[in-house]
Amino acid sequence: MINRVLSLMIFVLIISGCDDGNLTQEDINFEDITTQNCGTNDVIYKLKEKEALLVKIPQSSFTNEPSSTGTSTILDINSNNRVVYRFYNGTVSANNICETIPPATPTVIDQWNASAGKIQIFTTAVKTVNATDNSTRISGYNHNITFKNISFAKSSGTQVYETLPFGDYVTSASTLPFLFDKTVEKCSSSNLIYNYTSSESLTLTIDPNLIANEVTPLNSPRTGIVGTSTNVLKYRLFTGLLTSDYFCNTITPSTPAISQEWSAASGVADVSGIVEVTTTTNGPSSFKHTIVLKKVTLKKGNNDFLLGDNFAYGDLLTTN
Repeated sequence: MINRVLSLMIFVLIISGCDDGNLTQEDINFEDITTQNCGTNDVIYKLKEKEALLVKIPQSSFTNEPSSTGTSTILDINSNNRVVYRFYNGTVSANNICETIPPATPTVIDQWNASAGKIQIFTTAVKTVNATDNSTRISGYNHNITFKNISFAKSSGTQVYETLPFGDYVTSASTLPFLFDKTVEKCSSSNLIYNYTSSESLTLTIDPNLIANEVTPLNSPRTGIVGTSTNVLKYRLFTGLLTSDYFCNTITPSTPAISQEWSAASGVADVSGIVEVTTTTNGPSSFKHTIVLKKVTLKKGNNDFLLGDNFAYGDLLTTN
């Protein structure tokens, strides 16, 4: 009899323990499912048969700046940053999530609302590679999302996860135009060379020795390294109309406004970040300097991209 009572007590304790989320975990696994977004609001979500995992946070939380190694964007789960796990009585679709008036079926039969925890976002740049010239361009940003110490309030109690992966969410990036022609100009009062369109510029403060008015021997161009005080390369994107009047001023004009500025990473001799100049004659007392940038990387914050193995910056004409 005593053994039966003891067995019954142990069984009751086991049953009672099942309500404690720390003891018995109900599996939430959406990590390998593609993330979708509604487009008209700040909701991103994942769907799996009769389940949905929803995250509502401001789109501004997904920055166009890669995370530094070992650091992430951390958001508190609260009324502004919400996480919801839903169960439906039928197969769920995007219409059930994003429509102003969702379909009548399937219906939500249970919902867990996250009441506490952190949303961790680690961002990396998505780059496209041009196999012809080995250049790269940033086409988007991948945001890997993980919930930390997240607590769900559910009908049977609280469910807690120390680490719950949500997965990846990719946002697009505006491609930099790079619509330059191959003719560059030089300021008469400085060593600044510039190439520009109506919305962007690529400037090079160059070592004057690289553009000496002397023909270079065949296959022996003059070379320098960018990222030094004598060879400074910058790319700028503007919000207003850019004209030639912008350049060669003692003080940089405030208009048009600069929306992005990228600077060349420091080069390594015979390896990367090389300025190569080939000089030929262009008529009596006139010279043409063909400037090529080799394996140059442009950087902005934690972002970077490669101009390519051989980027034709352009031709500069000078006279004696």
